[in-house]
Amino acid sequence: MGFNFISLLFLPLLSVTILLGLEQALASDNTLLENTNHRNSTADGGMSSLRGKKQRSGCNLFQGRWVFDASYPFYDSLSCPFIDGEFDCLKFGRPDKQFLKYSWQPESCTIPRFDGAAFLRRLRGKRVMFVGDSLSLNMWESLGCMIHASVPKTKTTFVKGTPLSTITFQEYGVTLHLYRTTYIVDISKEKIGRVLNLGAIEGGADAWKNMDVLVFNSWHWWTHKGQSQGWDYIRVGSSLVRDMNRLDAFYKGLTTWGRWVDQNVDTTKTKVFFQGISPTHYEGREWNEPRKSCNGQMQPFDGSNYPSGQPPSAGVVSKVLSSMKKRVFLLDITTLSQLRKDAHPSTYGGDGGNDCSHWCLPGLPDTWNQLLYAALSM
Repeated sequence: MGFNFISLLFLPLLSVTILLGLEQALASDNTLLENTNHRNSTADGGMSSLRGKKQRSGCNLFQGRWVFDASYPFYDSLSCPFIDGEFDCLKFGRPDKQFLKYSWQPESCTIPRFDGAAFLRRLRGKRVMFVGDSLSLNMWESLGCMIHASVPKTKTTFVKGTPLSTITFQEYGVTLHLYRTTYIVDISKEKIGRVLNLGAIEGGADAWKNMDVLVFNSWHWWTHKGQSQGWDYIRVGSSLVRDMNRLDAFYKGLTTWGRWVDQNVDTTKTKVFFQGISPTHYEGREWNEPRKSCNGQMQPFDGSNYPSGQPPSAGVVSKVLSSMKKRVFLLDITTLSQLRKDAHPSTYGGDGGNDCSHWCLPGLPDTWNQLLYAALSM
């Protein structure tokens, strides 16, 4: 691919420690990340015992705390042409701006400050694709804004469509793609209604092939019920059911995705990420304030731990990734995002509701992209 790569695979400590393969680390750098365990394939295709070692710094990028940083944010929402109104919290009257002034600080190392020009030079002629739901949209727009702020005079092409949208930085030949898919696996319209097929992933998969970087995301819509539910029936193998345990459904659907990656992606040419679980802050009982939500929150949590721990969906992601043959790198954004109850649009998303699912721009997704940038540039 023409650029060095350091894995950012730091999976949460769950019931099973998930240890995936890594790219070769740059051992001469004293601030290198923790090198998580890797596994080797046996001759018959089975997986050998898990083993690995740490770099000298023993640093986990995803374990740390939020600190005030007067140099933030990376860009001004007024100058970025890519932001949807639902994420433009200042445009819709958010009065406090301190939420813009926090940077993520790992416990024992630093992450490089984002440099959009360096990003473009490193990925010259490359294609990056985000695949997923509106949280992928959140991250895609954030990256476009971060790069644009670094090279504001570079000519861009911006095309929004369904399901595919693109931002191209023409001078560098770098294109950021967004492929919107609610569940990654297929939904088909049949006589009985909309059917979520947990075993099929043919609807958009051809568009994902031959990318240089793929960043997948899913979970946000799997829990929705009632009018916001995206399907009428679920197909599980040869069975058709009206509903099932949503974590079980997510596991089956994500397993189908993992099989697709194993069979269709050449990871020596394409770097594959899973974005991790983006948390919500609707339930204040998670942090011992049962009558509150994200609305009115103006500061992140102190420290490095979220009171209620990681959501079960993060365990599903870890379980699926551990079973895959190909190298997929987890941007483990869950805990660091849980600590940012202040970073949602809440009532400043322009639709009159209280949005504790998505994130303001500028804001938290900029940190997600900074971690992605570290993986692609260090």
